Amino acid sequence: MKVNLIFLLLIVNLYSCSTGKKNNLQFVSEFVLKDSVSLKGTIIGGLSGVDYSNGFYYFVIDDANNPRFVKAIINIDKRKITSINFKDVIFLNDSITNFYKENSLDLESIFVDEEKKQINFSTEGSIRRGSKPSIFTTDFSGNFITEYELPESLQNLKNIKHNGVLEGSSKSIDKKGFWSIMEAPLKNDGVEPTFTKTQSPVRITYYNTETKRATKQFAYQLEQITKPSKGTVNLNGVTAILEYDKNKFFIIERTYQSGYGAYGNIVRVFDAEVTQETSNILNVKSLKETSYLPLKKRLLINFEDLKDKLTEGIIDNIEGVTFGPVLENGNQSLLLVSDDNFQVYGKQLNQFILLEIVRE
Repeated sequence: MKVNLIFLLLIVNLYSCSTGKKNNLQFVSEFVLKDSVSLKGTIIGGLSGVDYSNGFYYFVIDDANNPRFVKAIINIDKRKITSINFKDVIFLNDSITNFYKENSLDLESIFVDEEKKQINFSTEGSIRRGSKPSIFTTDFSGNFITEYELPESLQNLKNIKHNGVLEGSSKSIDKKGFWSIMEAPLKNDGVEPTFTKTQSPVRITYYNTETKRATKQFAYQLEQITKPSKGTVNLNGVTAILEYDKNKFFIIERTYQSGYGAYGNIVRVFDAEVTQETSNILNVKSLKETSYLPLKKRLLINFEDLKDKLTEGIIDNIEGVTFGPVLENGNQSLLLVSDDNFQVYGKQLNQFILLEIVRE
């Protein structure tokens, strides 16, 4: 009954989001998980995507050597996360197929299909090794079921940046499909963001769950990098997406710059929308050679403005977003999670952030 009540409140809140009021986001609280937590002999880290379903939070772990996902219960009291209890870790192991062995599983997103009782993942593959990106489905035990057919624009590996392809995904509000978004532009669509405004669109694609194919695709324009360069790496791309109303999304852009140590990330959350004027680019081979209109977007929150509320002033590598609980004041919350890369690049945090959706 408790889960059903939460679901009902979520639907009510989402319905009110579609009444013409604008969404704004406010910081609620932060929780940092110890970096030594383990389960079934594996470390809890590399949390690259999250989804909420039937009382559990599902996190995908970005570990190409041992691909897996975990189930957890998050306890929240008086607008603060009090504990995160990891209940199970499920490994992706081939049984009657060789899909996992034949593909590089650089897992970046996860979402649960409650009706079909399946779990969906996206993997960036390994472009340098000639391993294609993929969106695929498993059962709750991690057994492979099926793979989706990617649109033509995502099948030419020579046109895709390594580690810059299928990064975020979201269940669709219509329950007939889902959305997937790229991290970086295709080579023939534009250039990577830099310190001035550039044509840097990434493709967001809608897939039908019955046909297993893409039916529409749009362009989302990335922001320029705003902090001065200190090192050799200066990147900005999309890391997560969540559809909150029909054709309306929360989209997370993360800038990473070397030379700043643990303070190298800039994380911004945008409200983006597909309108009647937005161009369907599903059959467009090159955006450099085509006129098009991208999604409308509006900045909601920049964590550069919230450093005093974060552990040691650090906003880490945020790569996942899902709906959190309905707060005591009746407002819907969002849960953001960071990928700490298992600390291989230096100090990073398993960071969980609660935001509140405020409609004005």
